[in-house]
Order: sequence, then C-alpha cells, then structure tokens
Amino acid sequence: MHVLVGKPAPDFTAPTVMADNSISERFHLRSFLEGSYGILFFYPLDFTFVCPSEILAFDNRHEEFQKRNTKVVAVSVDSYFTHLAWKRTAIKEGGIGNLHFPMVSDLSKAIARSYGVLHDEAVALRGTFLIDQGGIVRHQLINDLPLGRNVDETLRMVDALQFYEENGEVCPAGWEPGKPGMKADSAGVAEYLAAHSHSL
Repeated sequence: MHVLVGKPAPDFTAPTVMADNSISERFHLRSFLEGSYGILFFYPLDFTFVCPSEILAFDNRHEEFQKRNTKVVAVSVDSYFTHLAWKRTAIKEGGIGNLHFPMVSDLSKAIARSYGVLHDEAVALRGTFLIDQGGIVRHQLINDLPLGRNVDETLRMVDALQFYEENGEVCPAGWEPGKPGMKADSAGVAEYLAAHSHSL
C-alpha cells in the first residue's frame, strides 16, 4: 500500500465517460483538475452492490463540492462501455443514472496500481484521495471492499484543508466548519486544550 500524502498525485491519461455521457479517449487528470481541488475515488466494479450507494452519495453532494471549488473523478477497472451502460440503467433497476462527474476506465489497472489500491491484481479497493490545487495528495483513505465510505467526511476534509490554507491554523480532532482551529505552537495547543479538551 502506497502512502501518497504529501506527494504529487500520480497523473494519468485514460478513456473516460464524461458527465454528459460523451467519451473522452484521452482524459487527462492534471488538465481536468487545473485550478481546482480534486477528489479522486476508486471503487471495485460497476453493477455491484455497495458501489452505487457511494457513487450516488458523491453525486448527491455535487453542489457542495462545487461550492468548495472541488472536482470529483471516479475510477474503476471497468471499460467505458460498462460505465455508460450502468449510467443508462435506471436507479430503481440498480443503475446510477446520469452523474455530474467523469468515470475513468482503468482496464489496464495501471491507475489503481499507481495509487496503491489494486486488490489481488483484480479490482480497486475503495480509495479516496484529496488533491490540492498544486496537485499534491493531502489526504487518503482506503476502505476494504465491504465497507462503504462516508462522503460527508470527504467534504469535511476538503473544508479542513481549505481552513488551514486560509487561516494558517491546524484542525484538531473532530474539527468542523465554524469550530475554532489551533495555532501550531505550544501556546496554541495549551490554549485550545484549556478551552475544548472536555468536548473532544
């Protein structure tokens, strides 16, 4: 398993089903994310069980990601034909319908391998990577196949990163927008713990 936090997000060019259902034969991650934050998330396979719940959870929060200047990109080892067929299947029939973000085809499994999420050389684990505007991975979370992720936590991590960048204060345990940060020095730790240790 790779630890990519603090390192450049592995770049790639791959066939992709775009939000409007067009096919981009040479979707380029770095170009797509330019000027934005990015959430790159991997899931095991199309037409499976936990995966559509996660994909729809990301899509249902599209406006929240937009407010944060954050673009979402999904990746699995399926072909773009399968991605498109799944999008064209009604949600009530186990499909995912139209989405607001691209779905990358990683048939060669090279992308999943480069992010350290390829499982048994077969499918990707549920990996989530937060990429900053400089192309650096700032957060990663890897779930095993049966464990669906919490997309609200993904939003919270975007908020935490942006709070740190804007205010220069670090985000203590359980930080949420509207809560105080912490000055990253001894006095700041003491001040924060004196006021908030009981609520941690």
